[in-house]
Amino acid sequence: MKSVTIARNYAEALFDAADARSKAERYGEFIDAVAGAVQSEPRIAVALDSPRVAKAAKGEILRKALEGLVPDEFVRFLEAVVRRGRQGLLGEIAVEYQGLLDTKLNRVHAGVTLAKDLDEPLEKEIVRRLAHVLGKDVRAHFHTDEAILGGVVVRVGDRVFDGSLRRRLTAMRRRMLAAG
Repeated sequence: MKSVTIARNYAEALFDAADARSKAERYGEFIDAVAGAVQSEPRIAVALDSPRVAKAAKGEILRKALEGLVPDEFVRFLEAVVRRGRQGLLGEIAVEYQGLLDTKLNRVHAGVTLAKDLDEPLEKEIVRRLAHVLGKDVRAHFHTDEAILGGVVVRVGDRVFDGSLRRRLTAMRRRMLAAG
């Protein structure tokens, strides 16, 4: 079984449990925080991945670290992940979980590339227009790339909407060369 499939199965189990308690968004924050901590703190990753540390000890480390911060059910989920030796998939589980949450909330993530930084009102206007066009709640992630010269390039999933000046100039050049 591929790791993505395994991660998706764990994410679905966690999502179903969280959604049944109307805590899907909160659990999404928890799994992101745990995955982020494991990724950013090498000592945590080493302890969880080490075959020298017993699975029960790993579970106890997680329980103590998260005590009072997250529901016991969430800790039990993490213990199950560790018991099955899948702690290396926590990052992938978090990604899969967020995908499930996005689907439930009718939300998409859009990479928006502009030639220069924008002010907040203009960013909000872009998000509003994207939400209108896509019919979904849009979480925009803004990037700057002077190479596009002007306009905007929007990436939503595997779709790209290229309204950049660079693309327009390239298209105009092709038309002129073809006509000449």
